[in-house]
Amino acid sequence: MKAAWYAQNGEAQDVMQLGELPTPTPQAGEVLVRLLTSGVNPSDVKSRRARPLTDALVVPHSDGAGVIEAVGAGVSPGRVGERVWVWNGQWQRSMGTCAQYIALPEAQAVALPEGTDFAAGACMGIPGLTAVQAVILAERLAGDLRGQTVLVTGASSAVGHYITQMVSLAGGRVIGTVGSQAKAAHARAAGLQEAIFYKTESVPERVKALTQGRGAEVIIDMDFSTTARWAAEGALAPHGQVVCYGSNALDVAMPFRPWLFQSMGVKFFLVYDLTPADRQGAVARLSAMLSQQQLQHSIGARFTLDQIALAHQTVEAGQIVGNVVVDL
Repeated sequence: MKAAWYAQNGEAQDVMQLGELPTPTPQAGEVLVRLLTSGVNPSDVKSRRARPLTDALVVPHSDGAGVIEAVGAGVSPGRVGERVWVWNGQWQRSMGTCAQYIALPEAQAVALPEGTDFAAGACMGIPGLTAVQAVILAERLAGDLRGQTVLVTGASSAVGHYITQMVSLAGGRVIGTVGSQAKAAHARAAGLQEAIFYKTESVPERVKALTQGRGAEVIIDMDFSTTARWAAEGALAPHGQVVCYGSNALDVAMPFRPWLFQSMGVKFFLVYDLTPADRQGAVARLSAMLSQQQLQHSIGARFTLDQIALAHQTVEAGQIVGNVVVDL
């Protein structure tokens, strides 16, 4: 099979290789997926640059979509020919989705509705599941979001774009941080009601102005290193909740007193490591939204396999609005 891989850490143009690798064989409980698309996420490029290799080579990317071509023992033969999207393709394993085939446990290949194309399917594993789990946790902590104000940090990002839509579908009022007018327009098309330009505005002051001084009931957050301070300065209402899936700094100084005296809470989660029950719930809810065609999908750039280095560089540059997909 054709594939892209790296055998050492480094810059994409220096370490990414193209060539032929053996096509995997599905083992018991597994399916073999002929991949048509592979999604490139920030975590993929960070891993290529810095995560130590534990195998001779790594075929990157966790997300992708395609068609089941064969099944292992114990898997219904009726799944052959099924359109699917995959999750955790390269989580704690070396063979990801940047190849024409992947073999993985059948639960990690989820039915892709006919109304959703393979490019969108390649965005479900990390962006889609992160978004839906964040919303599920927000509802678990803060109750029904209908009528509540939710601050989405990075509202135009790949994950934030889906979160904005999902909170809007749940009846919440979405305000969000963005970095430009173009990104604001992108987020507004997904349901954003008020854009906050974090580069030029005080986010806590703008949130307070938009909420009659109270703050947002919920913050769904991609950068706790910044949000920890914003929440303490009034962006989060007393007894409000933060649901966080990322941070630009690994060591975060948290202003404890305002968090304590306003009884604010935070829940962190890693999309790769959901409990089986949470995974099942998130997949089911995302599948329902896809089946009902309730979501907009934003593909910012598409590349061929021989452009893999450019695809990684595009994600690293951070200028593209929408997801980056490689066609296989």
